[in-house]
Amino acid sequence: MAKQNTRTFGETPDQAINILGEGTIIKGDIAASSDIRIDGQLIGNLEAKGRVVIGPKGRIDGKVKCNNVEIAGFIKGKVTVDELLNMKASAKIEGDIIAGKLAVEPGATFTGTCAMGGSSAPAKEDAKEKTLYNQKN
Repeated sequence: MAKQNTRTFGETPDQAINILGEGTIIKGDIAASSDIRIDGQLIGNLEAKGRVVIGPKGRIDGKVKCNNVEIAGFIKGKVTVDELLNMKASAKIEGDIIAGKLAVEPGATFTGTCAMGGSSAPAKEDAKEKTLYNQKN
């Protein structure tokens, strides 16, 4: 028996799933309080409190910060993941990776540095960025 969706508009936004469809291009930053799937193109930064899925034709040119991400498409920019970054065989990342855990299927590629090990890695990177910023100013 199929489960009926009895959720009404505005109820529990944490259950919402956002989708950027194939053929759609967004220029600007996205902040999502729930899960998001990218099958189109985002030119800007993405910050999500939920899970992010980048489909095989999905592309992001900007920073990505989230709890969990599954990548089958392309990201050009820094990727910061609190828990698990899962790279499918078709995934390609050009940029630095900071993740709690990293799963890479054969065929996936990335160019950049990778730091793993839970919450300590992002904290060290943020401190390094602040130090570089303060030195420039």
